[in-house]
Amino acid sequence: MNMKLATLALGAALAAGPALAELTFTSLSYRTGPYAANGIPFADGYADYFTLLNERDGGIGGEKINLIECETGYNTEKGVECYESTKGQGALVYQPLSTGITYQLIPKATADGIPVHSMGYGRTSAKNGSVFRNIFNYPANYWDGASIAIKHLLDLNGGDINGKRVALVYHNSAYGKEPIRTLEELAKKHGYELSLLPVDHPGQEQKSQWLQIRRERPDYVLMWGWGVMNQVAIQEAVNIRFPMENFIGIWWSGSENDVKPAGEGANGYKALTFHNVGSDYPIFDDIKKHVVDTGKAAGAGDQIGTVLYNRGLYAAMLAAEAARTAQELHGTAAITPAQMRDGMEGLSITEARMTELGMPDFGPSFTVTCTNHGGDGYGAVSQWDAKSGSWSLITDYMQSDQDVLGPLIKADSEAYAAENKLEEKKFCP
Repeated sequence: MNMKLATLALGAALAAGPALAELTFTSLSYRTGPYAANGIPFADGYADYFTLLNERDGGIGGEKINLIECETGYNTEKGVECYESTKGQGALVYQPLSTGITYQLIPKATADGIPVHSMGYGRTSAKNGSVFRNIFNYPANYWDGASIAIKHLLDLNGGDINGKRVALVYHNSAYGKEPIRTLEELAKKHGYELSLLPVDHPGQEQKSQWLQIRRERPDYVLMWGWGVMNQVAIQEAVNIRFPMENFIGIWWSGSENDVKPAGEGANGYKALTFHNVGSDYPIFDDIKKHVVDTGKAAGAGDQIGTVLYNRGLYAAMLAAEAARTAQELHGTAAITPAQMRDGMEGLSITEARMTELGMPDFGPSFTVTCTNHGGDGYGAVSQWDAKSGSWSLITDYMQSDQDVLGPLIKADSEAYAAENKLEEKKFCP
């Protein structure tokens, strides 16, 4: 059975007889609206990986995959509506691709017993599985990203950034505000000056922020942007001749869509990442053979190997590996959402397994546990080469400052537990 966007056929089949032998995944996508340029390649990569598993392997553990895609437009209310309309159809896990939607789904999905994977976004303190039983954000989170950015600045300055000025240009939403607390704590530790420059949705107007940057001349600019905000920010940086090598975006501000509109001016811009870049991996040969060449690709096939396509692919791979782990743990191929949660908590990604999957050195190895739903916090820095039109990693993977982040995560998760009258650690031995 091919994957499908519509849910009516599945609903009719369920009403007519026994449950279908399928594993149901959901894609809360946004192919429309101001963030579509970034949402489309991610959704394509996510869908194409599951299609590959169906066409090449017959699914996961002998169970075919059914993907339900629901359009959110990157709108929190629509995202919640998508969740409510699909959760009863056997959805094993939700990947909201939105911090706002994730925040709304945390209590809902937890009450419903369905896991949520907010990969590299969402509520950072959900890393604490003692409190957030059904929420996972491996392999890295926003606070990891903030710390890795500062580690890169330390590396560039011989380990000393005391007195340096760092500006944060951020989407004025829950997403954009996530790194502020970490950057403030790191400023206390390393002595840099931090200035905050919010940008309102969708981010097309940033003149005042970049005039302030031109006036105050910070040594470095960090960016937590998404969609058109990234393009505008990079062009504004070009306009004021801000040195691109000193401009670093979070991993959601580092796609081809973000830099290409600025042409040669974007050369040298940097972005964080928690996975590798490019299409030089065996898995892409399989996708071409089994998905693209057979006319089953979710898109036109022109996004393969781009940053966000790769990220969608990576997210789907992690979901599939968690499902496979759940099947092994529970001795059944037809797993439930509760069993999928156990698979996510028992997930271990090794380099050997990544190589078996045709994705050698695609991302860092990590292990999930009951108390650690976020992985080990490794990331790297990539840089844009306008001449070749490609990203490349310019650092090794480095781990975030766990001495700073650990207490922050503990404090925030404990505050959430107290506010919601949760008994922390009741789930973990």
